[in-house]
Amino acid sequence: MVFRRPVSSARKFPPADRPAPRGVAWLFAGAALGAVALPHAAAAADALKALPAPAYDWSGFYVGAHAGYLRGHSDATLRDPAFVAQASNGSGGVTAGAQAGYNWLTRSGVLVGLEADISFPSYLPANAVLSEFSGTPAQLQHLDFYGGVRGRLGVATGPWLAYVTGGLAYAHERYLTDPESDKALNGRFGWVAGAGLEYGFTPHWSARIEYLYSDYQHASVALPGGGRFESALNLQTIRVGLNRRLDWLGTGDATPFAAVADPESDRWEIHGQTTVVGQGYPSFRAPYSGTNSLAPNSQFKATWSSGLFANVRLWDGGELYLGPEFLQGYGLSDTVGVAGFPNGEGQKSGFAYPHISPSRFYLRQTFGLGGEQEQLASSASQLSGKADISRLTLQVGRFSVVDLFDGNSYAHDPRRDFMNWSIWASGAFDYAADKLGLTYGATAELNQKQWAIRAGYFLMDAESNSNNFDMRLFRRGQYVAELETRYTLFGQPGKLRTLGFINSVFAGSYRETLDNPQYGVDISQTRKGRIKYGYAFNLEQAITDDLGLFGRWSWNDGKNEIMAFTDIDDSLSGGISIRGARWGRPDDVIGIAGASNGLSRDHRDFLAAGGLGPLIGDGALNYRRERVLETYYAYAVTPAWTATADYQYIVNPAFNADRGPVSVFSGRLHGEF
Repeated sequence: MVFRRPVSSARKFPPADRPAPRGVAWLFAGAALGAVALPHAAAAADALKALPAPAYDWSGFYVGAHAGYLRGHSDATLRDPAFVAQASNGSGGVTAGAQAGYNWLTRSGVLVGLEADISFPSYLPANAVLSEFSGTPAQLQHLDFYGGVRGRLGVATGPWLAYVTGGLAYAHERYLTDPESDKALNGRFGWVAGAGLEYGFTPHWSARIEYLYSDYQHASVALPGGGRFESALNLQTIRVGLNRRLDWLGTGDATPFAAVADPESDRWEIHGQTTVVGQGYPSFRAPYSGTNSLAPNSQFKATWSSGLFANVRLWDGGELYLGPEFLQGYGLSDTVGVAGFPNGEGQKSGFAYPHISPSRFYLRQTFGLGGEQEQLASSASQLSGKADISRLTLQVGRFSVVDLFDGNSYAHDPRRDFMNWSIWASGAFDYAADKLGLTYGATAELNQKQWAIRAGYFLMDAESNSNNFDMRLFRRGQYVAELETRYTLFGQPGKLRTLGFINSVFAGSYRETLDNPQYGVDISQTRKGRIKYGYAFNLEQAITDDLGLFGRWSWNDGKNEIMAFTDIDDSLSGGISIRGARWGRPDDVIGIAGASNGLSRDHRDFLAAGGLGPLIGDGALNYRRERVLETYYAYAVTPAWTATADYQYIVNPAFNADRGPVSVFSGRLHGEF
């Protein structure tokens, strides 16, 4: 789970894994198109016909991003003193990356260029496996990243460019056991060739589609456990890309760097973000440890995420949002050991190298109901423009539940404000999510000037803490509703959000597991269709223009296992946020907050008997409430970059008075455009 979740309007915003069925995306996309696209198809076609033919200068420096499908083939031989095994394997999956290059265009229209690129496989483990030998343990050949440095030769005709390309290819891979106990890293070179077609649709933006084939030198890698892994490798990629030409390294007038994201059209917008978090703690008292314990020895871990958000206006009120992200790094102790985990960017599936996640892709349709209008600000999750205050908004696709629910102006964005899971979100809200904190769903929101009501249905995990969704639609899933009321107190704005949720899931029971000693606290033995329900109250109140208060109280029934978020059955949190206008730093922010988290009686008895949850389980339990204190200072380096120092003091980590307390020190760098 990457529980860093929300993409808010003023800012950006966790082995049995199997990819969500491909039909999920088509199911929701088809539903959305059927509901809102057909009535507007003619209008959209007319609008596209009315666009003027763009002028495009192909000369100069450019940068861009791409995404597509990768197909790899590996002929492998595993040599061991006791045997020799051979295999011919093929694998495929989503890939994405970035490119940069320089073009020279002759007067005759012939283009000569040089381009370098790098690509990464998808976050789903199977998509990066090139070859595999079964056994105990299994031996895998795993692709980390690949790319090339290529020449381009093409012919430009107005806004169109057809080209061929070829040059040097490189790839980095690892050979490891599954489960991973040892590994060997290897890099290799080869050649790459291909062809593509590119179209300049504004003066500085172009889109392309291209095919690349790469073949690599033979590899022979000695394995740490003995033996040798030999393989031949080739890769095929078909991908689409988006490029932005930069005048400041080419010809013509200089372009300010801040203007790079200018879409040169009111039909679409582009945003981006990158966040690096370094986090560590000194050693702490721990007389014993279990499978999901926070390691008692001092450690330091880092996470990095980077995303590109492209938002397109399709027709009147219709919008498409695409938000792929690169993810890398590990949470402390592989993101276990604390229910109120200290890093909102921490991944339950860690990656040594960047992996691509499609993250968000959804359709939104807004119906204005007339009357007074308001200006919507441009952000990663919102196209700018005027809209009726009284409006109905429908949304369908892949996104995070907390993109729309459980919002808070002072504690909702672990990339910019508080990082602890039980402070930036309602700790007992077990919202639908895969290990990256995302799901598929459909929502409706009715907005008025003084209130809004929103409701949604979302797919739940097929089993606790997995990437596989339960496809028994409406029989399984999460139903959530929230009422947001807006008011003014002593001349300052405030909001109260009241949220309720019902989860219909395939889950185990804590009490039934304990009542059957033959199960050995294996909660999976009691899984069947069950209901979980809960609520959250979420308050924010401005005291002055630079000082705000917030608080959350959340609860769930605590009878059945946690499905997706974190091992908390009741939580009370609150704090203050102070802007730095008084000391001459109006864009700096100080935050101070605390949280008290608890478990139900059944849940604590289950852990005391040696049971495990998604994040916690020390093998024993001297139960006390888990308490968290967090404070941070966010320093605005520039309007686009913020550096943050963060400290968290965690008492009774994982609700265990026998362990801790733990002092967690963090540094964070966040940039966005």
